[in-house]
Amino acid sequence: MAGMQERSGGQLLADALVAQGASHVFAVPGESYLDLLDGLYAQRNRVNLITCRFEAGAVHMAEAHGKLTGKPGVAIVTRGPGACHAAIGVHVAMQDSTPMVLLVGQIPVEETDRETFQEVDYRRMFSPLAKWVTQIDDARRIPEIMAHAFDVAVSGRPGPVVVAISEEMQKHRVAVPDIGPQRVLPAHPAPEAIPAMMEMLARAERPLVVMGGSRWTQAGRAALRAFAEANDLPVAVAFRRQGLFDGTSPHFAGDLGVGADAGLVAAAKKSDLILAIGTRIGEPVSQGYTLLDMAGATPIVHVHPEQSEIGRVYRVALGVTADVNAFAAGLKGQKVASPRWGTWRAEVRAAREAQAVAPEYDGPLNLARALQALEAVLPPDAIFTTDAGNFATWPTRFMHVKEGQDFLGPTNGAMGYGVPSAIGAAVVNPGRQAICFVGDGGFLMTGQEIATAFHHGVAPIILVFNNRMYGTIRMYQERVYPERVSGTELTNPDFARFIEAFGGHGEVVERTEELVPAYQRATASGKPALIEIRMNAEQVTNRATIADLRAQSRGN
Repeated sequence: MAGMQERSGGQLLADALVAQGASHVFAVPGESYLDLLDGLYAQRNRVNLITCRFEAGAVHMAEAHGKLTGKPGVAIVTRGPGACHAAIGVHVAMQDSTPMVLLVGQIPVEETDRETFQEVDYRRMFSPLAKWVTQIDDARRIPEIMAHAFDVAVSGRPGPVVVAISEEMQKHRVAVPDIGPQRVLPAHPAPEAIPAMMEMLARAERPLVVMGGSRWTQAGRAALRAFAEANDLPVAVAFRRQGLFDGTSPHFAGDLGVGADAGLVAAAKKSDLILAIGTRIGEPVSQGYTLLDMAGATPIVHVHPEQSEIGRVYRVALGVTADVNAFAAGLKGQKVASPRWGTWRAEVRAAREAQAVAPEYDGPLNLARALQALEAVLPPDAIFTTDAGNFATWPTRFMHVKEGQDFLGPTNGAMGYGVPSAIGAAVVNPGRQAICFVGDGGFLMTGQEIATAFHHGVAPIILVFNNRMYGTIRMYQERVYPERVSGTELTNPDFARFIEAFGGHGEVVERTEELVPAYQRATASGKPALIEIRMNAEQVTNRATIADLRAQSRGN
């Protein structure tokens, strides 16, 4: 192209990331994308390359970036084993509706279908996991395909896009222009949508808002909260979406997900109108598809940016295809003249408050009270990340995510998410404190990523809930096969010494009153820190001991 400088495919890929506004790239280097790495060197003042220690960790960090910013998080992994390690992060991003772009190095095109070194057909591998999977073999198409990848990641229901980049393509030199992002206005609700919803709401006696999904903005969350307050509505959040609504609000009803309070589940079943805004009403929210009648006996207003998700499982009384923030903005000034559910809202809130009261637990550590004491001293803009497991129900039940704080967790239940996502959160928001909740099982899946925190100068605080077992599986095991413990016991290191070996700050907590001072010392250290909370292994959930589960099983 006359007058345009030739660039290598690797440089074009790096320039395309800049053109699309990528600020961070999370990667484990590989020989299959050396030319892209060289391109990123040329752009090192515009794109922050975060070197990670494991591909699953890199993709979890990118997914956390996508959750926090609403923009596609970017990860790069090498071919074959690297791509396979990264697959779990793609699965998280898909089920969590998180925008993400994953670049995967690929074999030379001329070696295709020879089962050459590390060869994988990524279209076949990732097609069930991602929104779109493609491969770039022609360097001239890099700006076009990368622009489309970023567009797809944020359109409709957000999600991950996987782009394979063949090795020799990155070496080819071509002269093509960069393509920047385009302005696409969000989908607004149809003119009749909000009036129709308000008519249904005016006839209700026991309405319940269920707030979920991704890419909520601060303004969108504030608009929905103002609507709920003006109409005295109870608001529940979907599974691991606690950051969407102020947990201290008198309108907060709790979270509908795994381990949801029985009182909230009962209220949802009793409700005569569900306003499902952003959530897919998936398996965790619907309590295994038992919460509602699929034929629509309970009227549902379902608002979602992807029309194909509306009515996918539950037939709705009113479906609204719209961006969640645009819909929330459209609620401004909307108010039912004479709402009839004041007592109902108070009852639902009272149930949430009742379940947050710390019971008595055996032993020197009452984890519920320790966490509530911790909550009182946390920064007002803290970012919480959580791994998956029974331990996660403790902070969910006994703590509250406040306005101004964020909460990131894998709605697909992926262990190993907590530590990398906390590091990703700290990288994206270096001025805010990232606090990770993780079990002993999940920590040893990706805990080595703490090295990335040291390497890049961020200091998350990691709380390891150590009960020396895979607690969730042990719970199910005791319910179905009591006293037949098989495969769920764990042998652990001294976690405090683990982080001290990196040069970090380690603490061990065994008593209720020790957690807050340990946290304060960890914060004061200014280093990446780990607090090992040694739990009573008998207390397998916050509601039952192993003895309780065995007794219940024998009773059945």
